[in-house]
Amino acid sequence: MRFGPLEILLIVLLVVLLFGGSRIKDLMRGAGEGIREFKKGLKEDTDKVSEENKTQRQN
Repeated sequence: MRFGPLEILLIVLLVVLLFGGSRIKDLMRGAGEGIREFKKGLKEDTDKVSEENKTQRQN
């Protein structure tokens, strides 16, 4: 199923009417923070794995 520009515009307008502009802004900010924390967690896990590999190679 494909959405054309008119359908997308209608959906966006409906969402803005239901939630309001400020609420959507808060939701997007929260989503951005969540993505940032997720990437940070992935990086920390990758760093831990590489440190464990270094220690195993040294032994």
